Amino acid sequence: MTQKGNLFKGQKKSKSVPLNRHGKTAHTRKGKKVAKPSKVTKAMDADREVSKFINHCNEMKAVTVANKDGGYLSIVKPPTDSSTGGAGKK
Repeated sequence: MTQKGNLFKGQKKSKSVPLNRHGKTAHTRKGKKVAKPSKVTKAMDADREVSKFINHCNEMKAVTVANKDGGYLSIVKPPTDSSTGGAGKK
């Protein structure tokens, strides 16, 4: 007797690969999506400012330790966008 697909209960047929994947592997997402909170409170702003201050202090400590050891480590600040000094103005 030949075996039929629904003869054994509990065993499912394996899923077939979609035709439009073209040999690519399935992408699995891991972790939470990062989304901005809908409400920003004053306490959250204060926490952010405290974090910025602590990060700046830690960076300055790392720079001073590296310079004392003879290294050349410095903090490079990103250029600020200014509307007055725009390129292309004559």
